[in-house]
Amino acid sequence: MPVVFVPAMLRDLTAGAAQVRVPGRTIREVIEQLEARFPGTRARLLQGEELRPDLAVAVDGELALDLSDRLGEDSEVHFIPPISGGALPAPETAAFPPPPGPADRRS
Repeated sequence: MPVVFVPAMLRDLTAGAAQVRVPGRTIREVIEQLEARFPGTRARLLQGEELRPDLAVAVDGELALDLSDRLGEDSEVHFIPPISGGALPAPETAAFPPPPGPADRRS
């Protein structure tokens, strides 16, 4: 039975569980099983009948291309939410001076 690694955005529906096992031979079947067990899951993962455009799905370490992609009995399914942040502002707009260049260093 595939194991689903539950992203933080769904854990309020799974009572905090970070991993759940659900039956399914395709990603779509896994989503339907998640919905049956944890109502509200489908609405957070799908837009209409397709995966929300701001989400990705990885199966066994590879990005899935379609919800009909087949799963193995021991597949690992990860729903990947959007991430942001981590970039520093450009040096000219930074609130701190840029690091000294070679001419600024003292011997």
